Amino acid sequence: MALVEKNMSSAQPALTTSVFYQGNCPFECITEETPLSSCFDSSAPPKPLFIVTPTVAGTYPLILLHHGFYLRNYFYKELLQHIASHGFIAVAPQLCGVVPPCGPEEVESGAKVINWLPKGLQPLLPENVVADFTKFALAGHSRGGKTAFAIALGRAKTSLSLKISLLIGIDPVAGANRYCRTRPRILTYSPQSFDLSIPVIVIGAGLGPEGKNACMSKPCAPDGVNHKDFFYECKPPCAHFVVKDYGHMDMLDDDPQGMVGAVSGCMCKNGTGPRELMRKTVGGIVVAFLNAYLNGDDRDLVAIVGDPDSSPAKLEPVEFIRA
Repeated sequence: MALVEKNMSSAQPALTTSVFYQGNCPFECITEETPLSSCFDSSAPPKPLFIVTPTVAGTYPLILLHHGFYLRNYFYKELLQHIASHGFIAVAPQLCGVVPPCGPEEVESGAKVINWLPKGLQPLLPENVVADFTKFALAGHSRGGKTAFAIALGRAKTSLSLKISLLIGIDPVAGANRYCRTRPRILTYSPQSFDLSIPVIVIGAGLGPEGKNACMSKPCAPDGVNHKDFFYECKPPCAHFVVKDYGHMDMLDDDPQGMVGAVSGCMCKNGTGPRELMRKTVGGIVVAFLNAYLNGDDRDLVAIVGDPDSSPAKLEPVEFIRA
């Protein structure tokens, strides 16, 4: 049974670029669980889904977001709503249950969701809302970012009927450190070694490589396996944004629910500013990237690259390598 939560988005005044604010597209949230009989029902999603979709009739590009280690897909509700309000269908599968899967299992599960989408997603969407599967972005946060890269690199079999148009890593992490990387291992530490022919954007959290405090000194996104290393191996066109004063979990909702949500808030070093600014920054960058490479409108991306200070949260100078 699908649970639907509706919201009518309202436009916000533009500053340098409007992508940092909620868009004009009304949207609704849909929670689709995986029934116990899903093994015998090919129409059911292989994993539970959290979907944020426009409600106005039309055809919309699709973005699939893989959550971070042991996190929940609905922890990204505000971020996904931001993206959907600009005219995109956002889907977030729940890849793990009580026990987090190992790396290869997570990659296989992510691929199964992608293979299900072309036939299974459309019946879940509002009437006259159509997913454009020729414009498909794959994204992931933390270990989910590593999962997204692994799938794009062909480490799991995906359907030929749904090709990945572009790839987004949100503070991706490949393991505990350079010498303890989760499988499958994809980092080679050679420049531009990823065998990818699609545009890639990597968004990093400036405080990710720092420990929470003296008692919890292990960082959530250690140097050697974090966003810098992923970008180092990307081929053009690719871009690298770093949100300077925010941490690895600061793109999540303000108060993620349950014990897992409580733990997520205390494991990593967080920024001192409101998370809303981090979400607006990440959401705006993602929307600008989607518009540039899926909708053929690069004005917002060019504006952000040229003026990082236009961002709600402070950005480091942007690295943007065109093809």
